[in-house]
Amino acid sequence: MPFLGQDWRAPGQSWVKTDDGWKRFLEEQSNLVNDLSSYRNADHNKENFLNNLKYDVAAKKRRKDLLNNNTKTQCLHQEKWIYVHKGSTKERHGYCTLGEAFNRLDFSSAILDSRKFNYVVRLLELIAKSQLTSLSGIAQKNYMNILGKVVQKVLEDQQNIRLIKELLHTLYTTLCTLVQSIGKSVLVGNINVWVYRMETIVGWQNQLNEIQIRRPPVKGMTLTDLPLCLQLNIMQRLADGRDIVCLGQVSSDLQVLSEDRLLWKKLCQYHFTERQICKRLILSDKGQLDWKKMYFKLVRCYPRKEQYGETLQFCRHCHILSWKVRDVHFSVFVLSL
Repeated sequence: MPFLGQDWRAPGQSWVKTDDGWKRFLEEQSNLVNDLSSYRNADHNKENFLNNLKYDVAAKKRRKDLLNNNTKTQCLHQEKWIYVHKGSTKERHGYCTLGEAFNRLDFSSAILDSRKFNYVVRLLELIAKSQLTSLSGIAQKNYMNILGKVVQKVLEDQQNIRLIKELLHTLYTTLCTLVQSIGKSVLVGNINVWVYRMETIVGWQNQLNEIQIRRPPVKGMTLTDLPLCLQLNIMQRLADGRDIVCLGQVSSDLQVLSEDRLLWKKLCQYHFTERQICKRLILSDKGQLDWKKMYFKLVRCYPRKEQYGETLQFCRHCHILSWKVRDVHFSVFVLSL
């Protein structure tokens, strides 16, 4: 029996149980047997091994190509919801950043939906005003890619031109301020990249300024063929006073309707509170309230009421941030059971 604290096995040796009892067995012999066994099975496993290796390499290449495609071209993901973490651990933060939400949620297809378009444009404008520097490098690339898709859509369908012009002007003004104070602000990436992006924005602005509205072929009844009461009813559904002014320039009848006092009164009452209206009263020469002038003065002093067809929604029960999809919350709830 070996002494306590002493290794009774010599280096390179091991004990193997046989029919005659335990016998000392050298590791070199064991390795030789294993090598012979592996050699016998090498031809049998060689094909499977090469196939597995080929599949691994192909999978890695696909992941690498996807990463390069996401970082160099269009970093757009196709997720309809994300989970907003409730608590913090060492492995993850207890919050979902704006950049993460912007990266993972499907904004590329949202801009193709007329119910979501204005909401996405408004979100892009808010980011351009104050949150651009908080985005990561990937999120900033996504931002520019989505903005390019928005401009391309407007150039094709010739709608919401003024809305996109204002967005590009806001973004360009913000970038001018950030580039001039590059040493004090946080801009991810080389300064030349941002200068190139500013040149791209100027190019988009020139394209929008040179756009020629195509007159659609006349097929059947038009807006001016409707009764005046219906024309006024349609104008009352416009939420922007500038659209009413532009529509009034189409014909003399629409010009008269665009000056309707009740139309501008309802528009003021829709966007602003009674207290705000009382602080900005304007009388006309006839001693009546000039609702049209009051509207444009109120717009300069207070934010207008915003209303969108579809927006991002947050479920407080399951902490899911998503676009409005009927089956999302139900599927997540089932998975959590």
